[in-house]
Formats: sequence, C-alpha cells, structure tokens
Amino acid sequence: MTNVLKKLLGFSLLFISFGSPTYARSLEKGEILFQRNCSVCHLGGNNIILPEKNLKLETLEANGMNSLIAIVYQITNGKNGMPAFGGRLNEQDVEEIAQYVLEASKNNFEKENY
Repeated sequence: MTNVLKKLLGFSLLFISFGSPTYARSLEKGEILFQRNCSVCHLGGNNIILPEKNLKLETLEANGMNSLIAIVYQITNGKNGMPAFGGRLNEQDVEEIAQYVLEASKNNFEKENY
C-alpha cells in the first residue's frame, strides 16, 4: 500500500472516530504534543515569528490551511520560519497535533470551548 493510501486510510479512521472516547484521548494527546513541540512559537494559537500567520480559524481559512491534510503537511515539512517536524515526530503524533490544532482553532484556542 502506498504512503498516500495509508495516510488517507488513517485520516478516514480518524474521521470515523469523532465523538468517541478514543477521539477525546487523541485530542488530549494532540494537545500535550502541541504544548511540548509547538507552543514555544504558537502559544494560545498565536505566532510569535509571523503574527499574521496564527492558528486561529479565520487565518487558517484565509491561508487554505483549515484541513487536516494541510496542517499535517505543514507540520511535517515546515515552511518559511517554521521548521519541519517530520524527522522528529512520527506520523501519528503529527496527525494528533493537526487534529488538536483544527479543533482548537474553531474556538480560537480558548480551552473551555472545545
């Protein structure tokens, strides 16, 4: 099975599990991974390097980054001032961070709302 098909299958399984205890644990793990790896630059969904490229939903939408695939790609490969994390994090960790970012962005990273 090609890597593309494996990724699509993984995303499909992630979508199927929304609302389940597994999904909630995945979000919690994604949040922990985000805090450990991303919050130095993206605390509260902000961006200390390029403030206009924050992780708020409106900004993600404006930049075509409001999908799991786009966020996974960005985390894995980096861009501009953001380093690539593909060599530091495994695919599952990257996907959990991406899911957390997408969910948290819907409420502008205000924790009590997601």
